[in-house]
Amino acid sequence: MDIKKLGTLTTSTLGLGCMGMSAAYGPADRDESIAAVHAALDAGITLLDTGDFYGMGHNELLLAEALRSVPRDNYQLSVKFGAQIGPDGAWLGFDARPSAVKTAVAYSLQRLGTDYIDIYRPARLDPTVPIEDTVGAIGELVDAGFVRHIGLSEVGPETIRRAAAVRPISDLQIEYSLASRGIERGILDTCRELGIGVTAYGVLARGLISGHWTKDRVAENDSRLATPRFAEENLDRNLALVEALRGVADELGITVAQAAIAWVGSRGTDIVPLVGARTRSRLAESVGAAGATLTEEQLAAIEAAVPAEQVAGDRYPAVHMAQLDSER
Repeated sequence: MDIKKLGTLTTSTLGLGCMGMSAAYGPADRDESIAAVHAALDAGITLLDTGDFYGMGHNELLLAEALRSVPRDNYQLSVKFGAQIGPDGAWLGFDARPSAVKTAVAYSLQRLGTDYIDIYRPARLDPTVPIEDTVGAIGELVDAGFVRHIGLSEVGPETIRRAAAVRPISDLQIEYSLASRGIERGILDTCRELGIGVTAYGVLARGLISGHWTKDRVAENDSRLATPRFAEENLDRNLALVEALRGVADELGITVAQAAIAWVGSRGTDIVPLVGARTRSRLAESVGAAGATLTEEQLAAIEAAVPAEQVAGDRYPAVHMAQLDSER
């Protein structure tokens, strides 16, 4: 697999997003999840993305199990922290105070069974804590050898500039797909001006534009049920866009998911799509996107099939949209 640069970090051209193996999208098979991690490594994927709140630590423990016999230099761990969730699943906000940063990393290192984390980032901007304080605390962890690189997530241009003035930032993690193009309104330009890479999550819009989503494919505890784009009043319109994309993908001899992933990957040598495959079969399909060679005309046809302004519904419920610094 080819490589890309996230700031000064060299990594694989695709990353594996591991959240769905532990939370959010209904039941996942532990053995198959571990097999998918191994398959990703075998395919040349080195960047593994997780969060300490994915399954309340479950995801980090799962990765530790999957990586137990893998040499540490063979993979890179990207970890988000700061999201506060109660035992009943209630969303309580974010905590990115310097003391919380150092406590959180201590627990993550223990759960992951590693001496260091390659990229450490606050999951969202804590509105009560200056980003300078949060980044400064992560910087102290870099100096101490517990963290290698500092990342950000879902923040806007002003916050990016303030953070970068304190310490070098490797990358911004943010949703970017055919259906979610907000990064193009100033955020991407700011990152490139400052030499900051992008790890793009949600490249298949949480499965909506994967080509596999159907109305009856919903588990009872699937968080997408509360997401506007999957709401009954929006779903038919969005699935019609997917069928338009399917027509283009069929002509190109690739799958719908491969077209969507390849489009994000084509946006720059500084953009690494995170694929959220939970099974080996879905992973194999996603990896196929890395080998797709598409012309500018073909990429334009893919983009035209899913005009962002025609996608119905926000990418998060209103309460979560209001917490996104990247949407302000």
